[in-house]
Amino acid sequence: MLSVIIPSRSPQYLQQTIDDLLAKAEGPVEVIVVMDGLWAPLRDDPRVIILHHGGVHSSKGMRASINAGVAISTGTHIMKIDEHCTVDQGYDVKLKADCEENWVVIPRRYRLDVETWSLIKDGRPPIDYMYIAYPYERKNDRTCGLHGAQWKRPERADILIDDTMSWQGSCWFMHRTYWDWLIVELDDVNYGTFTQEAQEIGMKVWLSGGRLVVNKKTWYAHWHKGRKGKGYGFSNHQYREHMKGTEQGRLYCIDYWMNNRWEQRIHDFAWLLEKFWPLPTWQDTWREDIIRDSRQEDPEIIAKGSAWINKFDKNAAIQAERDTTKEK
Repeated sequence: MLSVIIPSRSPQYLQQTIDDLLAKAEGPVEVIVVMDGLWAPLRDDPRVIILHHGGVHSSKGMRASINAGVAISTGTHIMKIDEHCTVDQGYDVKLKADCEENWVVIPRRYRLDVETWSLIKDGRPPIDYMYIAYPYERKNDRTCGLHGAQWKRPERADILIDDTMSWQGSCWFMHRTYWDWLIVELDDVNYGTFTQEAQEIGMKVWLSGGRLVVNKKTWYAHWHKGRKGKGYGFSNHQYREHMKGTEQGRLYCIDYWMNNRWEQRIHDFAWLLEKFWPLPTWQDTWREDIIRDSRQEDPEIIAKGSAWINKFDKNAAIQAERDTTKEK
């Protein structure tokens, strides 16, 4: 059986996502929805399990929600997907057919128009590959890090099961036994409660000797939000804490992986770069560049980042008061 975990904070398209997953599965499936501090009514279905983290101030974050969903899953395989996605017919059997014990598999990704619940057909190709960006691509830009960036590789178009360096994080698939051996739980202390999910999983897969692959035989489509929403919803107070965690997680991720601090690795970070070389945004002098550019991450710059975060304090207090009033 396949266990699908959906962490939920913005449930306006959650029921449609669940309906899609159930209708298009061709094998046994359970859908585990983790309501992260919010509650949304869902249609009764014996295949749907709901966990609830409590009231509006009880949000634990996406990472803890994924961990909680996996912990109660009963399937031989697990899949995480965002709460605003549609999937291919038979996605479950197609993913199982090409997933070895030490693989994490990513379906081909399309863009979803949620208003029509259909794929956006604007001439852009689906997203199959992403690479890990150079962490200091833009000097003194706190949004940079070891982030996944789209990588167009038309020369590999005919390879249906292929290695990918990274991915967006909105959907992934693996054996439950692989999760128990490799991941155990996503780290929400060092990375914060929300970000760097794909980096933590992907790095552990590659550097432990596993494979991160894209399966072009099947697909999912993710809400193409544009300016229409944030996806995983936060109150202002939660958004401030999220942004603090994002900065913390960004710095931790760069240091942890580039300095080879993970003891279970059989490969170093340089091996991963060499495997996919040449890479956009990386230069042959990347070792020297990292030493130079990392010095920009000094206390003064980090303090400026903290000051930027603090501008949410006033709105956070106002929103917290409104949330409390609503609960009453």
